[in-house]
Amino acid sequence: MIELVNVSKSYNKGEIKAVDNLSLTVNKGEIFGFLGPNGAGKSTTIKMIVGLLNPDNGIIKVNGIDNQKDSLACKKQIAYIPENAETYERLKGIEYLNFIGDIYNTPKEERRKITQKWAENFGLEKALNNLIKSYSHGMRQKIILIGSLIAQPEVLILDEPLIGLDPKSAHSLKEIMREHCEQNKTLFFSTHVMEVAEKLCDRIAIINKGKLIASGTMDELRAMSKDSSSLENIFLELTEK
Repeated sequence: MIELVNVSKSYNKGEIKAVDNLSLTVNKGEIFGFLGPNGAGKSTTIKMIVGLLNPDNGIIKVNGIDNQKDSLACKKQIAYIPENAETYERLKGIEYLNFIGDIYNTPKEERRKITQKWAENFGLEKALNNLIKSYSHGMRQKIILIGSLIAQPEVLILDEPLIGLDPKSAHSLKEIMREHCEQNKTLFFSTHVMEVAEKLCDRIAIINKGKLIASGTMDELRAMSKDSSSLENIFLELTEK
């Protein structure tokens, strides 16, 4: 569960309001989509949730843990995959996954099962013994995704996770997202792919110029818009108001 209460963040000594008094709740067991135009404040919000940025004011809790008062305990709840994820290029893929397993104290047999299942699914079996610096962008995205599963987080946060993935891998990622929430865990992700958000999300929030302008199920979002034929049309109408 993720809770944000009156969260704000400014840059340039307050001249740029990236996030403006944002409040929202993401429940356990749901896939929550976070949408907005470029520069709307999505990535800033995510970085505050995971503890990479401190809010100017407001409260952020992850599974009831205040991320300002107990940041380490909060971070233990989370696996975060940023839009442009960096990893350790001089490690082999399997070394990176074992490194993640060691950090999160994941039992060796459990990490082996996770690695085998998703390496096969992503077509990475033959690449696990290669250095990560030889990987393509898409392969790096996949190895980081597998690492996030080995961490076995209660809360999975993804920033534009579909970038760089081929159609088969994108389908596998959707499976990962569904499986995560079927375990009564929380999944929060930002995307510009409206079709994916519409089909996959239990609830969606739309942010624009740092402010939350809409939040709810697809049916609730349709009730806010004149043209409710698709999430794309709803998004365009609400963000242009």
